[in-house]
Amino acid sequence: MLLEKAPAKINLTLDVLHKRDDGYHEVEMIMTTVDLYDQIQLTELEQDEIVIKSEKRFVPDDRRNLAFQAAEKLKEKFQIKKGVLITIRKQIPVAAGLAGGSSDAAAVLRGLNKLWGLHLSFEQLAEIGTEIGSDVAFCIYGGTALATGRGERIEKLPAPPTCWVILAKPSIGVSTKAVYGKLNTANIVHPHTSDMVSAIKEGNYEKMCKNLGNALEQVTLEMHTEVRQIKNQMLSAGADNVLMSGSGPTVFGLTQKQSRADRIYNSLRGFCEEVYVVRMLGKQISVD
Repeated sequence: MLLEKAPAKINLTLDVLHKRDDGYHEVEMIMTTVDLYDQIQLTELEQDEIVIKSEKRFVPDDRRNLAFQAAEKLKEKFQIKKGVLITIRKQIPVAAGLAGGSSDAAAVLRGLNKLWGLHLSFEQLAEIGTEIGSDVAFCIYGGTALATGRGERIEKLPAPPTCWVILAKPSIGVSTKAVYGKLNTANIVHPHTSDMVSAIKEGNYEKMCKNLGNALEQVTLEMHTEVRQIKNQMLSAGADNVLMSGSGPTVFGLTQKQSRADRIYNSLRGFCEEVYVVRMLGKQISVD
């Protein structure tokens, strides 16, 4: 039996450059992990099958689950004839723009690499992860990175300036496919990705806050008024800046003061049930 943590991610920037010939969009985004985790427990089975177990509703127990696909990929690629029970203890909200499913898949790849003695590098695991989902490669490493292509090309960055992150998810799910379907690439307000990279490298908190940006945010705001309400509530409660993560609907606010983080948290409790106060992890996941 083996335990592996699967941290959530937030997007400090998310830019959409154009639609590619393969149907995906070319993106450029800066992601960082936060200390909100799912916990993945891997237990070897005698019978040659993949079993998913979770107490949460909305977590599929078949091939729709990216964790299932991760185990399946490794079994196929390396002719593994053993089975595995994957127990997922969810803390990351589902369909939230926080890469919960992708992080679970990455944790399964890292964990089974150890459990089955495959001795694959993180680079090799990330390559396999790319076949499962666009965010899985980033989630293999964790930490902070600039992701390009459709999200699979990873350039590591230092840890961002330390701060509190308040996450709030309204009680709706957002389809990434639906958001991209409504995106008009001619009208995108592009974030300043290079300025965000500079802010992180300089450890400049104010510059980091100033350069938060998400090209998908306007689309989701128009689809779901709840997201705009949460943004406005966070700002009025004192967040230094606020942004939607991924395709939404989760919104995060940043502050360096714990008292302000607590105030923002308390102000949001009437708006939505799923509110968290966390820290940025900054560091990459260790190989061990």
